[in-house]
Amino acid sequence: QVQLVESGGRLVHPGGSLRLSCVVSGLTFKDYAIGWFRQAPGKEREFVQGINFSGIFTYDGRSAKGRFTISRDDAKNTVYLQMTKLTPDDTAVYYCAAGESLDMAPHVYRYWGQGTQVTVSS
Repeated sequence: QVQLVESGGRLVHPGGSLRLSCVVSGLTFKDYAIGWFRQAPGKEREFVQGINFSGIFTYDGRSAKGRFTISRDDAKNTVYLQMTKLTPDDTAVYYCAAGESLDMAPHVYRYWGQGTQVTVSS
């Protein structure tokens, strides 16, 4: 019954911006940390950014480099990933995941969405 649905992925030119959304249902949203991950072909899944259950604490992965902003709206059961200054290296399938605690390791997260494709190219 737990469902995480990502949206917002598309083709964008280098230097552009994009906002991804993750709508969560089937669990008590405010009790879970949410992490954004990405995976490109031939590469391991990589932590991008995460936010704790209360939304007070966030954590940046190496790839974020201060370019991305994660936020959550408890009223909408939605987490956002605002991405700016995108480069081709950001091309990947982006996933959101819910877990009991904020962590960089994918295995910590119990529930996952199906992903949304982000392609950065000219």
